[in-house]
Amino acid sequence: MLQELDIQTISLTPAASLAVQNILTERKLDGYALRVYVSGGGCCGVNFGMALDNNFRDVDKTFETNGIKVVVDEVSMEYLHGATIDFVNDPQHGQGFAVNSPNAKSHNHEHGESGCACGGSCSCNN
Repeated sequence: MLQELDIQTISLTPAASLAVQNILTERKLDGYALRVYVSGGGCCGVNFGMALDNNFRDVDKTFETNGIKVVVDEVSMEYLHGATIDFVNDPQHGQGFAVNSPNAKSHNHEHGESGCACGGSCSCNN
């Protein structure tokens, strides 16, 4: 049975909630929720993904935040507990969702420095 959590484990900022609601309304996606999940690790730590979904599984955790139903699988919940999702509109980088999770481990170099060792440019909010 789908587990509805009494406590809010992920929060959406008002901007993120409005962005999700606008997408749901524009696409006429009644009964859909925002699924947030771990999509693998990169050089900066855990990567997150999001999708609009209406295919819920018994092991999914669900809750509502700012009027948006959120669904998370039990493995991803470990990394997302306490996370905040925001919608940003940056003139240089464009607009999109940003996940800031205290449980996503950042990559540490040998000398204890935090950062990216892949030679690429990373923007990590862990």
